Order: sequence, then structure tokens, then C-alpha cells
Amino acid sequence: MEISKIEIGALANFFNQDGFVLDFSTANFDAFTLESVGVALCSTYKVSKGKSLMAYINSATQENVVKLFRDLMTHYELSPMKENDEQYHKDRAIAYSKCRAILDKANDGIVITKSSEALKREFNSDYMNEQINLMIGMQDSNPTEAIGKAKELIESCCKTILIKSDIEIDKDWDIIRLTDEVFKYFNIMPKWISDDIKGAQSIKKVLGNLKAISQGVAELRNLYGSGHGKEASYKGLEPRHARLAVGSSTTLVLFLWDSYQRNKKV
Repeated sequence: MEISKIEIGALANFFNQDGFVLDFSTANFDAFTLESVGVALCSTYKVSKGKSLMAYINSATQENVVKLFRDLMTHYELSPMKENDEQYHKDRAIAYSKCRAILDKANDGIVITKSSEALKREFNSDYMNEQINLMIGMQDSNPTEAIGKAKELIESCCKTILIKSDIEIDKDWDIIRLTDEVFKYFNIMPKWISDDIKGAQSIKKVLGNLKAISQGVAELRNLYGSGHGKEASYKGLEPRHARLAVGSSTTLVLFLWDSYQRNKKV
């Protein structure tokens, strides 16, 4: 979904503070933008970080501008700056909320983004954080890799739950078996739902569809994702397909982790 010039201006003003961009040094900003959009901005435009950002915004495609804004926002959200602004700079906190809403609209992925942020807080794992950040960032720029990361996210979640629950994992278990074992551990296998429960058939359908996500994502990864050699004629899926895989895997993982947290309290 496109965003207006006014919204782009609001995002630019949030990140560009009197020529400075967040907490970046010039060298770090160049490395960051090179990784994000393939352009080392300060080295390219030969001006300050803020002016380089504005120059890029005025010359790049909206897709790339939004990509850079999205990555800058992720950097901000994962840094101490956000917490500091929330405590001491009310105007910045308000601006953040507005800019976050703009990016959610632009990415057409508010559910995925919020779910992923929740997962990062809950798992508190550097590896899990990296997986989530990578697959979200690659949805548009590298759908093939994003699909591969979606499968890895499910595997990592299931293994984490099983390990934390003192359940021995067989090295030969694939993603489908791992998901099965987690569903069994929580006693939520669709076939185990009693027909006497109100809405039993609906519950079984939803659980069945959730459980099938792991198989679907695994099959997508085998056909289109990273991790396997491809023929010369190979053509990957579109970003919208990657967003589907990422969104589905995030939904499944959030449900399983919520179930784990609930199970610990019982």
C-alpha cells in the first residue's frame, strides 16, 4: 500500500534530527544502509547523515524508501532509544506511534509485525530475534530466503518448547514431527478434542489448519525457499507469497508459545 508525501515527510522527520539519524555514526550508517537498500548513503551523497537520508528519499523508489524506513524503525525499536523516549520525551513517543502506524499501513502487515514483536519479547533469544528480523526484512527483497526462515522459525519454536519441557528430541524428527510432538504435549491434537465440547468441530478445524501450517511451509520451502539447489530455470515466488508464509508461521508459533506459557501456569 502506498503512502503519501506527507507521511514520508513525517517518517523522515522522525529519523532525521538536525542532521543526525538515530544513534548512528557515519560509518555505521553507511554499513546499515548498504545492508538495507544496497546504498552507502553518506559515501554516495557526500553530506551529513540526515542530508544523505533526505537525498535518498527524494531519488529512490517508494518501495526502497519504505524498506529503509522499516529497517530504521526496527533498529530504533530494538535499541535503548525507544525506552528512553517513552520515559523522557513525550513528543518523540507520540511521533513514534504515528510513524509505526504509517509503516504498518505501508507494509500491509500490521498483524505480522505485532505478532513478531510479541514473539521477540517472549522468547528472549538472540537466535529467535534474528530469525524474526531476517524473515520480515526479506519478505520484499528476498522472498525465497524469507520462506526458508519461516520454516526455521517453526522448527526453532517447537524445539525450544520441547527442550524447556524436558522432552527428548530425536535428531531425525522433521518439522512436521516436531509440530506433532508439541501438539501432543499440549493435548491439543484435533482428533483428541471431545465431541461433547461446544463448537468441537470448529475447534478441530482451526487446530487442524494451524497444525497443517508446518507442513505447508515446509513444502513451500522445499519448492521455492532457501536451502536447496535450484535448476537454472527456477523462478521464485512473489513477495506476497513470502508474506503469507511468514504470517502463517508467526501465527502458529505465537499460538504454540502462548500454549506453553499457559501450560507453565497450570
